[in-house]
Amino acid sequence: MRRNKEHSKQGLPCEDMRLCFKRTSPLKNDMNTKVNLCGIELDNPIIPASGTFGFGYEFAELYDINMLGTFSFKGTTKEARFGNPTPRIAECYAGMINAVGLQNPGVEKVISEELPKLQKCFNKKVMANVSGFSIEEYVYTCEQLDKCDIVGWLEVNVSCPNVHGGGMAFGTSPEGAAEVVRAVKAATTKPVIVKLSPNVTDIVAIAKACEAAGADGISLINTMLGMRIDLKTRKPVIANKMGGFSGPAIFPVAVRMVYQVSHAVNIPVIGMGGVSSAEDAVEMLLAGATAVEVGAANLVDPYACKKIIEDLPRVMEKYKIESLAGLKID
Repeated sequence: MRRNKEHSKQGLPCEDMRLCFKRTSPLKNDMNTKVNLCGIELDNPIIPASGTFGFGYEFAELYDINMLGTFSFKGTTKEARFGNPTPRIAECYAGMINAVGLQNPGVEKVISEELPKLQKCFNKKVMANVSGFSIEEYVYTCEQLDKCDIVGWLEVNVSCPNVHGGGMAFGTSPEGAAEVVRAVKAATTKPVIVKLSPNVTDIVAIAKACEAAGADGISLINTMLGMRIDLKTRKPVIANKMGGFSGPAIFPVAVRMVYQVSHAVNIPVIGMGGVSSAEDAVEMLLAGATAVEVGAANLVDPYACKKIIEDLPRVMEKYKIESLAGLKID
């Protein structure tokens, strides 16, 4: 999977870019793409996933990002992180492995520098993706982002290792995930969506524990654990040895887990994992998702989400779908 060079083009400041793009054609009157995510209406269910869309304004140089349902910005931690050593990307037949390591400038700079840039070119609520290495870090970062008017949801990534709990990721047990949820909910006012890892024995039990602890929504799946070995050097391709595997290859696994979780909880589910087309997005909605995140596809083609949104009417017409809300099958 090769990154499109257009992704890195430098263009006009994002506040001027909306003048340069034509709005997409309106949908047919009998087609409704709107969905409601934790009390906030989205124009459509398509959401670029955290870690694949920066802080949004970078993509505003390519197209009007206000066409998106919303997007989840780059995973943010309490302190700045420089990420893992390189190389930290490996290509695969139908996906990619990454071990970027949550590189970000820290929550204070995200609020003071990144979000003001975003507000110049995005007039909707954004999803703040939060990571932490202790309960206290999760709470602090969520508290700060909860105060930002542009933030509509807090997406809490519980795939991080608990440095005070032997290094085991919070999201690998129902108890660990629930502990994070309870602490964050007690300190915030905005909807909390918990992002779950597929690298567990029983993802349904973890989702149900998060719901019981007060979560407003669940997003899944995060990346699967993968590895590549270089035949010439006989060493792992990635310096970190292993990383998160994403892309079309994991789509059937994601659909299965979204189906299982959405039928076990009574809160909204955001489906993700290998979504690359409008057909994939509708399949996720049929599995029980309320909205759909698109990840690795953005790294192959920075226009991926734009194309998916523009193609939704065709797919809806083809399969005689009048509304994207409430498509979940039994």
